Amino acid sequence: MNTTQFIPKSALKSIEKATFTWQTPSNIALVKYWGKSNPQIPKNASISFTLNNCHTITTIEFEKKKTSEYVDFNLFFEGKQKDEFKPKIAEFFKRVADYCPYIFEYKMTINSQNSFPHSSGIASSASGLSAIAMCLMSLENELSSGLSSEFINKKASFLARLGSGSASRSVEGPLVVWGNHSEIEGSSDLFGVKFPHKVHPIFENYQDAILLVDKGEKQVSSTVGHNLMTNHPYAENRFVQANENLEKLSEILQNGDVKSFVNLVESEALTLHAMMMTSNPYFILMKPNTLEIINKIWSYREENDSNICFTLDAGANVHVLYPFSEKEAVNQFIESELSNYCQKKQYIYDSAGFGAKQL
Repeated sequence: MNTTQFIPKSALKSIEKATFTWQTPSNIALVKYWGKSNPQIPKNASISFTLNNCHTITTIEFEKKKTSEYVDFNLFFEGKQKDEFKPKIAEFFKRVADYCPYIFEYKMTINSQNSFPHSSGIASSASGLSAIAMCLMSLENELSSGLSSEFINKKASFLARLGSGSASRSVEGPLVVWGNHSEIEGSSDLFGVKFPHKVHPIFENYQDAILLVDKGEKQVSSTVGHNLMTNHPYAENRFVQANENLEKLSEILQNGDVKSFVNLVESEALTLHAMMMTSNPYFILMKPNTLEIINKIWSYREENDSNICFTLDAGANVHVLYPFSEKEAVNQFIESELSNYCQKKQYIYDSAGFGAKQL
């Protein structure tokens, strides 16, 4: 693995103060990554839709200080100081220190806010850490000048990955692959890359309605969940299956076989949960209403010859995926039926988006 490309080579300029604001999206994996080795290297490749409406907006104010051996930062989340979030961010800064040595020269004030409930299974760490990574890269670009946008995005994805694996997929869009895969040109375990092939029109502007079955803290953190794969009896077969599924999905996305898309994406979601149910310790992350929604989706699909399907992250919430052409009918179905199984009837309409943008 060549990580030296991300270490600044030349002397950096001196800037007294700078402020950057980035909006970066969450993402929803279609082929799941579950299981990793250090430092944040995936056991299998994954692919996700970058979302549009579910995002984090982060502003970092950098103020020059005397260089020290520790990273000095304050963290505010939705207007309130959040010291309980600091250990995760401190660990992130520790991991990226070799690649961003300038962080020891600045006092940082980080202000973040989400457009969706934190820690509810909508990959808040993906959007949150990719936003911090983009702010760091904005500073690096000012300090060194002349960095290409391609390099900035690649390094931002690389840095974000060191905080949260799925964050590597939140810099670009609408489809991003993370993990080395023989059939995906340019793919890497170190950063996410845009899906390199032309996508069939049916998968353009794909819709994702997120049904908030349970807005509480996740039952199992992603870190704990990934660690359960270390001695899992079915882990090795799962890693092989995931890479095979990514190859199949690559073909599906190009040829427009939406029925196969539905089958593969739902199978991936259920496999992720099956791995959690067969780990030790074992967990059931779905709630009764998760299952009610899944069965309602299956009935609706059969009765209406629809291409609606679902996927799940490691939690109870349901992502309802459907082509733009079915938006009006499916949204009506969600509002009249599926919303009844959501906490306080809450859901978020979203769609595939194009990645990070500076504000």
